[in-house]
Formats: sequence, C-alpha cells, structure tokens
Amino acid sequence: MRLLLQRVSQASVTVDDETVGAIAGGLLILVGITHGDTVEIGRRLIAKALDLRIFEDDAGKMNRSLRDLATGVSAAWGVLLVSQFTLYADTRRGRRPSFTDAAAPDVANALIESLVNEIRSTGITCATGQFGAHMQVSLVNDGPVTILLDSDEIA
Repeated sequence: MRLLLQRVSQASVTVDDETVGAIAGGLLILVGITHGDTVEIGRRLIAKALDLRIFEDDAGKMNRSLRDLATGVSAAWGVLLVSQFTLYADTRRGRRPSFTDAAAPDVANALIESLVNEIRSTGITCATGQFGAHMQVSLVNDGPVTILLDSDEIA
C-alpha cells in the first residue's frame, strides 16, 4: 500500500462538475492498493500518516501532527482521501505504464472504505473522492510538503 501525503491549506474533489469531497486544511492522501494489502497494513499506514509531525508549531518548526491539530484548536482540519491506482504504475518497460501491480477494483474499494472508517474512528474528519470515477482533484499544497509512505518501508 502506498499513501502519498500532501499537507494542504485546502483540497477538494470534483466529479461531473459536482464537489464530492473537500477539506479546509490538513492532509490530502492519495492511496494506492496492491496485491496482498490488508486492513492491518492500512491501519498502520494511516496511524503513521496521522501522527507524522509535518505541521508547524508556534515557532515555525514541523512539530505537530494532524492528530494534534484535529483534536486541538484547529478541529476543522481533516483528511481528503482519494483512491489512486496509478501509484502502482510500472514504467520500467516501454512508454505505456503497466498497472498490474494495482489491486483489483473490488479489493481496493473495500480497503479504501476501511481506511476511511479508520480515520473517522479517531474523530478526524475524512472526506473522500468517488471510487472509480474520473475525478478532478484541486489542492493548495502548503509548504510544499509531500511525503510518500510505502507499506514495504514501514515497520
């Protein structure tokens, strides 16, 4: 499983000219699911994402996590979680990416739903895209801060 985290001051997802998910600030998380991924792997990665100290404190140092902010004074902050099978693009051969490492849609959708439930169970707001739809994702990357979490690299 891969999570591409982007610290944002705002983000939204539009499908057919209708906004289906939006946050005022927090994390835009693009999620790629591969074969063999499990709910437990998702729990570990989401916990890591919510606890990464990538938000600035009063001194301007990256010393706060989204969990710190979302349960404190800035409780309006949250997560916009968007399925992104292209995070498993294999570009080693030719000019057309292969997506054979991406999980089947039914498997991926179930795991995406479990991630959404995991985030919401912490009390943090979680907006979503629309699985399988052609989406337009808009964001203002704050920093910019972009971090890749890969389940192969997380203990």
